[in-house]
Amino acid sequence: MRIYAEQRGRAARQVLADLLVVIWVVLVVEVARAAFTLIVRLQGPGEGLKGAGAVIHDAFQNAARSAVKAPIIGDGLARAFNSGARAGDSLASSGRALSETISTLAVGTAVAIVLLGALPPVLVWLTLRIRWITAARSALAVRAIDVDLLALRALTRRPMQQLVNICPDPAAAWRRDDRAALRKLAALELRTLGLREPSQNSD
Repeated sequence: MRIYAEQRGRAARQVLADLLVVIWVVLVVEVARAAFTLIVRLQGPGEGLKGAGAVIHDAFQNAARSAVKAPIIGDGLARAFNSGARAGDSLASSGRALSETISTLAVGTAVAIVLLGALPPVLVWLTLRIRWITAARSALAVRAIDVDLLALRALTRRPMQQLVNICPDPAAAWRRDDRAALRKLAALELRTLGLREPSQNSD
């Protein structure tokens, strides 16, 4: 299966287009990575809240364990300190929620950048490449054995101006089996795909 044209100019343009697509995808991925890293850095306040909440929880929890040993007022103090420990838990939960939200935002932003920035051009490029490869494969399959099919494809696909440049009445040339005109039409079809003209013995 041929993936590049036989004519050097067309092949060079195809290679250049492939390289540009690859470079573009790499650039988009790098932008997505940079955006992810930048957004993830915003997790700092959330991590700070989570750490502060854990410290507050541990401090009040330790105080409650010590207070419960005090006579008469120990239970009351322990309950008060336990309320402080729950407040620390709430603060830590808020910090965790903030960090998770920022992490989700970072991943979503990176994925969106890749999908919106890279996917459309890649799909267009891939469609054009597959279309060319399919057309070139069928043209190469008949080039050496059947000029008529290539000429017919030129008659049905090429612009009228290109056809009349080959011969004034291409349809009439087809009907009267004008071998010279048919070879020129076949050459036009192959040339449009960046392929070499048919050999002289393909008639």
